[in-house]
Amino acid sequence: QVHLVESGGGLVQAGGSLRLSCAVSGRTFSRHAMGWFRQAPEKERDFVAAITWSGESARYAESVKGRFTISRDNAKNTVYLQMNSLKPEDTAVYYCAVDDIEWAGRASDSASRYDYWGQGTQVTVSS
Repeated sequence: QVHLVESGGGLVQAGGSLRLSCAVSGRTFSRHAMGWFRQAPEKERDFVAAITWSGESARYAESVKGRFTISRDNAKNTVYLQMNSLKPEDTAVYYCAVDDIEWAGRASDSASRYDYWGQGTQVTVSS
């Protein structure tokens, strides 16, 4: 059984930083791309960032480019999301997810590609 556990969310002032972590068990982590998505109240779940299985390639939503960085540590089965220069519009529940394809050459920005999800961690940015 695959489990994903996010941590690192919280309340921060605008301009501040947070680092989210997502620990994965039950799947060969190093073979799968990982993604971060977020969902604000009464809004759709949106893509934030994704990283390939090797960590060599990443992609980002336009709204977070230059502010957020996704990374992974395959030895620790963990993916990270470093969030800098946070804005009130970044307020949402953040979810990590595992790509259902092994060795994918490109990390996907489509939620339908990800078959296991964490429970989410709340990020609140005050103005």
